Amino acid sequence: MPLDFSPAFARYEAIAAEADAVFAKVAAACPGMVTCGQGCSDCCHALFDLTFIEALYLNHRFNEAFPPGAARDVILERANTADREHYKLKRKAFRASQNGVSTAEILADIARERIRCPLLGDDDRCVLYASRPVTCRLYGVPQEVGGETHICGKAGFEPGGRYPTVKIEKLQDRLMELSQEVVAALPTKQPLMGDILVPVSLALITDYDDEYLGIITEDDLVQLPPAPPVPPAAPLGASCGSCGEQAGSSACASCAGGQTTWVLPGPDGAPGDDDK
Repeated sequence: MPLDFSPAFARYEAIAAEADAVFAKVAAACPGMVTCGQGCSDCCHALFDLTFIEALYLNHRFNEAFPPGAARDVILERANTADREHYKLKRKAFRASQNGVSTAEILADIARERIRCPLLGDDDRCVLYASRPVTCRLYGVPQEVGGETHICGKAGFEPGGRYPTVKIEKLQDRLMELSQEVVAALPTKQPLMGDILVPVSLALITDYDDEYLGIITEDDLVQLPPAPPVPPAAPLGASCGSCGEQAGSSACASCAGGQTTWVLPGPDGAPGDDDK
């Protein structure tokens, strides 16, 4: 039976609705400064990663909206291309860190990179706009990231001005917590899957089936071998398995099978004082 993520999706959609409400509130408080509109695709070239719940949700909505066919194939081809570009960029960032480049400088370099989102259509409109990630929903209003404020280059906000600012990291923390809760509720072999972040491209091309999710099957259950049976105590007079004599007899007591106590002899070969 397919896994039912609908309760988690409902919780995610509530967070996305909060992001929409915050965006609308800032736009209303700063008329003319939020310049988002149809045909503007600046945010569709920005680099960011999705939490597990966002990736799972976006993949689900993509599969619903685009069944097998030519339109789906075009998007998946764009996703594969974008994912290769993401991989090369992350390798470049890793090498920079190994060479001692500061994290701040690496992030600044990444922010200048541009990779077209595979969900951006030929008309520069998102083909899955209603299900777009939270980061997309808040692009265009001032955001605080790592204690610094970031704004869209096409917005009308002036550097140094005082404006309502969205602490987007708090929303990201909630998305991460929800991701971890979802994974913790799964019978999975990959309990840390909720910590993984992926770009939109990888979220689209991934098949979130039971194998990918690491769902435990009956074949995975380790069957411990039964404990060996404890042999019953030999009844009085029965044959000793070690020597073949009657258990308890003096002959049996002389072998290791019947002897339970060893007596150390004294210096003259006689039993010690404690054994007399």
